[in-house]
Amino acid sequence: MFSTVVSGAVKGIMPYLMQVEVDTSDGLPMFNMVGFMSGEVREASERVRVALKNAGFALPPMRITVNLSPADIRKSGIAVDLPVAVGILTATGEISPDALKDTIVIGELGLDGEVKAVSGILPMVTHAYAKGYKTCILPSDNAREGAVVQGMKIIGVNSLSEVVAYLKTDKAEQNMLIRPTTVDIDSLFKNAEYHEGYLKGMDFSEINGQSAVKRAVEIAAAGYHHILLIGPPGSGKSMVAKRIPSIMPPLSRDEALEVSSIYSVAGMLKKGETLMTRRPFMSPHHSITEAALAGGGNIPHPGVISLSHRGVMFLDEMAEFKRNTLNLLRQPLEDREVHIARSGGNFSYPADLLLVGAMNPCPCGYYPDLNKCKCSESEITKYLGRISGPILDRIDICIEAAKIDVSELNHGAQCNETSAEIRKRVMRTVEIQNKRFAHEGIRFNSEMSPRQIQKYCKLGIKEQRLMEQIFSTMDLSARAYHKVLRLARTIADLEQSDNIESRHLTEAACYRMMDSKYFSKSGAAAERRTS
Repeated sequence: MFSTVVSGAVKGIMPYLMQVEVDTSDGLPMFNMVGFMSGEVREASERVRVALKNAGFALPPMRITVNLSPADIRKSGIAVDLPVAVGILTATGEISPDALKDTIVIGELGLDGEVKAVSGILPMVTHAYAKGYKTCILPSDNAREGAVVQGMKIIGVNSLSEVVAYLKTDKAEQNMLIRPTTVDIDSLFKNAEYHEGYLKGMDFSEINGQSAVKRAVEIAAAGYHHILLIGPPGSGKSMVAKRIPSIMPPLSRDEALEVSSIYSVAGMLKKGETLMTRRPFMSPHHSITEAALAGGGNIPHPGVISLSHRGVMFLDEMAEFKRNTLNLLRQPLEDREVHIARSGGNFSYPADLLLVGAMNPCPCGYYPDLNKCKCSESEITKYLGRISGPILDRIDICIEAAKIDVSELNHGAQCNETSAEIRKRVMRTVEIQNKRFAHEGIRFNSEMSPRQIQKYCKLGIKEQRLMEQIFSTMDLSARAYHKVLRLARTIADLEQSDNIESRHLTEAACYRMMDSKYFSKSGAAAERRTS
């Protein structure tokens, strides 16, 4: 007999529906699987055979052929075990084909018949619902994740026996046997404590001094501008960077689904976690490989860049990263996507992130304080030269985190602004941008195209002359010129000013001048002009 079970799969991070076709016939007993499979999928035949036996479903000697369609996509992962088992039981008459109407089946099987959790449930269920399927049978550990897709009936199961019992039960009584899993999306967002940042207790009120740095990161968060913090060890660069998520606007529902889908595919949703409601914060070590940063494997899994989507990627000790590794960021920062070509095809992963870098000005960390800095000219040049001009040109804000004075350290934390207070201004600025770009297909000032800059960053005669002077004095590239205007637009929005004024342009230009204080030594400034 022949049967077909619909399941879900993921290629890269893109979900698709997979047809599990099973044919049972007389002949030499064997279990054959075809359909362009990876090793772990091919091994499903043994897992399924033993799981069926231990679950009490004895298979008579027969020839079993399983085809995973479409055949031109390489199948990977272990989500096919359960649909293969259900397909065999349907082909042998244990389960009625009508019971699988408008239903997809996903799950891994243990040898004892236990149904185990798999990765990528959220994008698979989302895709299946868009294709018109109404019910999804999946592991109970993944049930709440799948239930985020409103309108899909989610049946969480713990064993193969439960699946068979459910499918053999009359439709009217199925809900009494296994209650469908539901999730209250509104409560998830209400319970999200955004003001505490990525890690509980992270608040800007704990940072004494560094008012200029706080101002810069507020602008960065409000307009999604990439930022680089430069300063000596112990000046608070990492403290500030780790608290940036606490002043960023909360994830919208659509953004939360995007981020959660990426983490679901990567297998990084925590057990019991239904939906990511906080912006991601990734801080890779400087020894990270290029594949781990951009995504690796024959069919690449999301790398740190994609895991930072809609959130913050913090590169601490940025100059310690390999130059080639940092240069991987050039295209993602510009296009907000990661494009990877492999023998298995071309893959594109989202990479709409806020880059935050922190670094010392030299190997010892104390340049230009010649009383403390012991680095030679060549050592400083080599150290700073690891950050190429094109990377610097993609960073909107470069700010110096100066050494903290003791009087500032003794300043009471109760006098500092809290993250909640800063976030109110950020949220107000984001709302201004949302109204401005309601029909433009973008969200933040940093995303404006040259056409949109011409439309929304109009300058008066005085401001135009100032901008021409800035362009010529600082020897800006065309990209840097546009970045100054985008940055000035965000500064004006923070002050609720309809027009970009001279003070906004001056402040924006100052954030482009700080890097020349250091990087002119490395030749990066010249490289940036020619990029």
